[in-house]
Amino acid sequence: MYYRTDLAVEAHELTKGEAEQLEGVVSRTEKHDDFSVTTVEIINEQGARTLGKSIGKYITIEVPEIKYSTQAYESACAALAAEIKKLAQINSGTLTLVVGLGNENITPDRLGTETVSEIMVTHHMKKHAPEIFGDSVSSVCAIAPGVMGTTGMETSEVIKSIAESLKPDLIIAVDALAAADFSRIGVTVQLSDAGIQPGAGVGNNRNAVSKEELGIPVIAIGVPTVVDAMTLLGENRDEKLQPLIVTPRDIDLVTERCAKTISGGINLALQEGMTLTEIEEYVG
Repeated sequence: MYYRTDLAVEAHELTKGEAEQLEGVVSRTEKHDDFSVTTVEIINEQGARTLGKSIGKYITIEVPEIKYSTQAYESACAALAAEIKKLAQINSGTLTLVVGLGNENITPDRLGTETVSEIMVTHHMKKHAPEIFGDSVSSVCAIAPGVMGTTGMETSEVIKSIAESLKPDLIIAVDALAAADFSRIGVTVQLSDAGIQPGAGVGNNRNAVSKEELGIPVIAIGVPTVVDAMTLLGENRDEKLQPLIVTPRDIDLVTERCAKTISGGINLALQEGMTLTEIEEYVG
């Protein structure tokens, strides 16, 4: 069976089949009222080869009602914040660089750039007017470095240069992903401490943004916005067909909603002393 997916939970489901477990892979699921959280942990090279993913922890939050419910949106933001804090030590002294990956001119690929536009950036104010926030707020910077096609530079090298100057304690990278199941588009968020490859969602992988490459802890966050047409065709696929990416016709609304959810979760995780309403009023 042919499939392409950036989601570890899908790779695990499709590979596992009827087996009770896979060697080198540990999976568990927690169900809540508005969402579920599935953690797939790849613990060795055998598990990495089996799932085609790097060693690390992959956390998937699924919120089926997020399209229709304000409560589901708030639950998703809170759940995302909680999982971010499990993956990284964050306090008022933490300096975080949030990176929005992707091409803002391609709707399914602009999830990252839309997300950074709603991040509560505070580093400049804490640096130049510390009396405004004091120790109640952590320092946050945000950047959308663009893509090689428009900048002529490897995205990972741009981020590395910024990180060497800024010296952040944590990098959070946001990018669009690809799913194998169309129903997961826009309702599934994946977090990982294994890094990310810019352009993964639209099949244009570049150098990885990871702790190994940058020397700084990296949390990768993504939402599937596309499905490979070959995956949808399955056994009926035609190898002669040109590569084709399928996305919903309302992908602009999907991307906007997902960016708001991810930014909300990141803001809540980084600014523990503030509520979601207070943060949204600040961001404006």
